[in-house]
Amino acid sequence: MPEKSIWPEHEVTQQLVKAVADGDPQAVNDLMERHRSALRRLIQFRLDRKISGRVDASDVVQDVLIEANRRLKEYVADPSMPFHLWIRQLAKDRMIDLHRRHHAQKRSVDKEQPLNARHFGDQSSLDLAAQLPDHELTPAAATIRKELEERFLEALDQLDETDQEIIVMRHIEHLGNSEVAEALDLAPAAAGMRYLRAIRRLKAVLTDPPSQVNG
Repeated sequence: MPEKSIWPEHEVTQQLVKAVADGDPQAVNDLMERHRSALRRLIQFRLDRKISGRVDASDVVQDVLIEANRRLKEYVADPSMPFHLWIRQLAKDRMIDLHRRHHAQKRSVDKEQPLNARHFGDQSSLDLAAQLPDHELTPAAATIRKELEERFLEALDQLDETDQEIIVMRHIEHLGNSEVAEALDLAPAAAGMRYLRAIRRLKAVLTDPPSQVNG
């Protein structure tokens, strides 16, 4: 069973967009608040690795919502894509701008420590630990999960921006292939192939020594 998307149910969002178009001011507030949590999860994930300690995710979320509110009339007049894809694009543009402005200082000291020396033997146990809710983890399993997350983030950082984006969309936001295709302006088949290539590159980074990974 596929993981549930972090974004709110599309049908309800569509109703709110229609209400906004009909001039309902409360619908504007409801639409923005409805997407605040998903925006925060996305932005928190992306900013932690890029400019950790320098920018608060809540401030970025607020900036994105202000920009979305400013451009909302333009969107409802011509909703060329689902609202959640539109607002995530605003968030992406905002993060790109932040990363550019903080580029010289974006890597914190702890992210420069290599994690490639860590190896795990029992893959089935690791897969199980990765799926358990936090409250069910023993201290040892919780440590394994943290190490898995660190390895994943370190490997993700070594991919190019396109590969990072599609993996985040599929595995962090849990968007379907058709949504990814629409967000990236690709045919579904092309989006599927790009995702498979990105996963192969991620696996190569996770399993091979750095000197043997050609990207």
